[in-house]
Order: sequence, then C-alpha cells, then structure tokens
Amino acid sequence: MIRALLADDQNLVRAGFRSILSDEDDIEVVAEAANGAEAVARARELRPDVVLMDIRMPELDGLEATRRIVTDPRLDGVRVIILTTFDLDDYVYGALRSGASGFLVKDTEPAELIHAVRVVARGDALIAPSVTRRLIAEFAGRVQRPAPGPELDSLTEREREVMTLVAAGLSNDEIAARLVLSPATAKTHVSRIMTKLGARDRAQVVVLAYEAGMITPGWLTP
Repeated sequence: MIRALLADDQNLVRAGFRSILSDEDDIEVVAEAANGAEAVARARELRPDVVLMDIRMPELDGLEATRRIVTDPRLDGVRVIILTTFDLDDYVYGALRSGASGFLVKDTEPAELIHAVRVVARGDALIAPSVTRRLIAEFAGRVQRPAPGPELDSLTEREREVMTLVAAGLSNDEIAARLVLSPATAKTHVSRIMTKLGARDRAQVVVLAYEAGMITPGWLTP
C-alpha cells in the first residue's frame, strides 16, 4: 500500500486529490497539511511514501519544506512531488535541486496524478511526461550553474552516455533500446551513476546533467 500525504493550503485542491487517490486500491491518503510546517511535522510523524507538496503555502513554503524532508535522515524513504502551475519560474528547478522527485501541474489529469504517485513511490523520478523535460530545460538554462563536482570524473564513458539519456527523460527500457543493452544492464548503469554522484533519485541526476553542461537546455532526444 502506498501511503500519501497531501500538502496544499487550498482545501478544495486537497479534497480533489484525496478523492482521486482514495479510489485506488493501492494508495492510501494518510494525512493532509495546510502549510509547509505542518507538512514537515506530519511527514516526520507518519513517514509516508509520497508527499504531494504545493510550492506556495503560508508559514513555510513548499521549497523549504521539501528541503527539510529530503535532508532528514529519518525520512530517507519519503519522496516529494511538487505541485505547481506554469507561472512558477525558478522555484521548480530549485525544488528539484533540493531533492524533489519530480513535479506536476495542478490541473493534471487524474490518471497522470495516480501514475505519478506510483512512479515516485517505487523510487523512480517523475521525469515524464515531456512537459517536465521542457520545464527543467528552461529553468536549467536560466539559473546560475554551480561548478560540476569531482564526482562526475568518476563516471565511465558509458555511464556519462547513460546519464545524458536519463537527462533527456528516457526510461531504463528506452535507454536499453537506444544503446542496445538489456534493461537490467541499463538499470545497473543508472544505479551506479546515482551511487557515484550521491544522487537521491533520477531527478537529481537530471539536474546534475544540466548543471554539468552534458545536455543543453531545450534539447530533446528524438
């Protein structure tokens, strides 16, 4: 059973998401929070699998709440999906750098919401649909990039190739097909990349790839 926490200051949004998720046999909404501080407190209390986190909330915004959750060693298994709208410029990129596993626009279709929760709960990052790649590319092109860390030097040529495809939003199966590998081998490469980079999940691999200039903003693999 996937245990979800809903954090949004709008009652209507929380009620709508709860209604959608509660209809699924494998998802349980264990709590709601009306602000970021409450979201962090409930996450520490209940340790849900997934937190759906609005960015703009009173007392503590979703960006800082996300940072507190993902840096808390007691919450290592908790994943955060940021809820946003298209007018939230650099906040989305900042959330991914802070450790969020992906993001959704608030008017997403119910099926996409359910899919997102399941994807993130099993430890993957919400890199698809393609709108996610476009937004990450846009923000990565506008923010100041930090210098790449020495961890990148530890990657093999093949691992750097795989990392570029991860940054383009390809799944393990798609990477395997592109590089003529078995899906298990592709998965192993991705796992090794994450270990070497100290990345929490694929979303952070994407961010690091853009920051290192391994993929240019707006580039999409055909």
